[in-house]
Amino acid sequence: MRIIRYQHNHEPARYGWVFGDQVGEVDGDIFGEFRRREAHIPFNEVRLLTPVSPSKVICVGRNYTEHAREHGVEVPDIPLLFLKPPSAVIGHGEPILIPPQSSQVEHEAELAVVIARRGRWIIPEVAREYILGYTLANDVTARDLQRLDGQWTRGKGFDTFCPLGPWIETQFDAADALLSCRVNGELRQMVSTGEMVFSINQLVAFASTIMTLEPGDVILTGTPAGVGPLHVGDTVEVELEGLGILSNPVQSERVGGQIR
Repeated sequence: MRIIRYQHNHEPARYGWVFGDQVGEVDGDIFGEFRRREAHIPFNEVRLLTPVSPSKVICVGRNYTEHAREHGVEVPDIPLLFLKPPSAVIGHGEPILIPPQSSQVEHEAELAVVIARRGRWIIPEVAREYILGYTLANDVTARDLQRLDGQWTRGKGFDTFCPLGPWIETQFDAADALLSCRVNGELRQMVSTGEMVFSINQLVAFASTIMTLEPGDVILTGTPAGVGPLHVGDTVEVELEGLGILSNPVQSERVGGQIR
């Protein structure tokens, strides 16, 4: 099932499901019991929102060998985790804002896992039971600040630095899908998710040994080689074969009412 969070005719945000080019309302809790209503709203009449509102965004560094190599670092022996704040999350079509503090903002295309239910000390063999589905993410990074600080909170944590969407696919097979990134139509990144160092099940299990996973939490599974710069006026697209395209324009941030 394809799940979206959307707004229609200025009504409050709600969850829905997509059937062809129509949207149906979802009554209830998508992380628990819910009922699908008839799909009757034209898809092109709804505004897509972030597919979830996570309590935390857990990210994985250096989970593709070639990406580690392009930065001259080793692949870690265990998953390298860091966090993005929920305030960084934006949806499909919303602008990524270049902050005045950075002169080197880069894209990082990623497959994202959406957690279905609360879990701690999950074993890899049952990790799929804790996954609602999959969506796309862009781990936008101020690379110069990441290097300067020596840790990643500031470089990864700016508002708008975590585009998610456009929807959640609950039946998607993420084991070997083609992940790519284009900027203004130019191909920048391309890899099979089968080339991850640590599998999705391993990542879910490992993260749960550190912190309790809550429904709606998101795990970004790492980016492949080919990360590169974003500039004002660009459009960046993250695509996963069989899942969809997450597209965001790039703009300057307004500071004190002025564009910087």
